[in-house]
Amino acid sequence: MVKVLGYDIGGANTKAAFMHIENGKVLSADVAVEYLPIWKDSEKLTSVLLTLKEKLTAGKLDAVGVTMTAELSDAYQTKREGVNQILSCVKKAFPNLPIFVLNTDAELFSPESAQRDPLSVAAANWAATGWLIAQHLKNTIVVDVGSTSTSIIPIANGKVAAKGKTDLDKLICGELVYTGSLRTNVAAIVQSIPLKNDVAKVSSELFALSGDVHLVLGNIVEADYTSETADGRGKMIPEALARLSRVVCADTEMLTKQEIINMARYIYEEQIRQIVDGLTKVYMNTKEAASDNVSVVVTGLGKNFLARKAVEYLRVDNIIDLDTLLPKPAVLATPAAGVALMTASKLTGECIKWTWL
Repeated sequence: MVKVLGYDIGGANTKAAFMHIENGKVLSADVAVEYLPIWKDSEKLTSVLLTLKEKLTAGKLDAVGVTMTAELSDAYQTKREGVNQILSCVKKAFPNLPIFVLNTDAELFSPESAQRDPLSVAAANWAATGWLIAQHLKNTIVVDVGSTSTSIIPIANGKVAAKGKTDLDKLICGELVYTGSLRTNVAAIVQSIPLKNDVAKVSSELFALSGDVHLVLGNIVEADYTSETADGRGKMIPEALARLSRVVCADTEMLTKQEIINMARYIYEEQIRQIVDGLTKVYMNTKEAASDNVSVVVTGLGKNFLARKAVEYLRVDNIIDLDTLLPKPAVLATPAAGVALMTASKLTGECIKWTWL
């Protein structure tokens, strides 16, 4: 019997997955999330890790698994600094437990080894997602649209087949698209917007976010809008409309509600195209490497209104909702669940496959 925690430490959200495993089977699992903008208070991470543990289990743990993307935050000058500080917080939170850190080859190392080679563990959470799904599907692509970015993870012949290891490599080959459901600056999606029978250039200020677009269009509800807004105001539709109007240096007295909604629809379509651009590259490469037809798995907060829409552009026959493949905790925090299972497998010496209970 083993009990483990898996952490996915992001720049804005830290997620944890607790698993109780016996005889190679997951007896129970649960996940939790805490919002922590690392760039505001990176030293608070230790307490957040402990808060998540307390939410999920009061009992004894056998080990902790960790993956991260928070090292990219501008709280740190380099990824090395970020990885070192993040792992120091983990060790401070769990001084008497074995800690395993995921690298981009889907392998687990000690914190000390990870700190000696920080680029190998930086932004490796996609590897946990790929590892988990490769247990169930041999030839597929995972499109995971989170609040901040979109990971596109190829799996060919039962193995994660990512061409990129670092974020930089992934941006080049299409496996990372820096557009997400909530936190993307609208000015990073479009440079101009059709308006009043003409075209208006947009301001490069941080006036509105993708969360405003999707709130106005009904793709999300207020409770889904978990990140901060651009102006610090609320998350009601009138407030989102006001923020969107500022993107073209206007306001809600200068533009009608319908004009702003039309702006949101245009921005939405362009965001889908951003994902399509990356997905097209990855899909073609995966088809060449795969021994069979390639399906696409959609997941994340934007799975239906961004991931699925992007996949539909490619006219892929088999689109799989992760909800139908894995239990709910894995869908809510896939990298955290993946690294928890990998940690349990490391302890037991057997690959634990999580199926429906």
